Amino acid sequence: MGMKDKFQDQAEQWQDKAKQKMDQTKEQAKERGRQPGERERGQDPQRTAREEEDRYDADFDPESMR
Repeated sequence: MGMKDKFQDQAEQWQDKAKQKMDQTKEQAKERGRQPGERERGQDPQRTAREEEDRYDADFDPESMR
């Protein structure tokens, strides 16, 4: 195997590792991007409804619109 082939193989290996790391980083970012209570939503629907209503009320409070 010539030097050119050796360097080309090494470059391909580095590219593969970089791609794997990038995919892993994207997946971790995607996991972090989820809302903290997202897993709990199915466990307590009443709590979720109250939280959503509270957020809605805070966003559309007529007092804050003045």
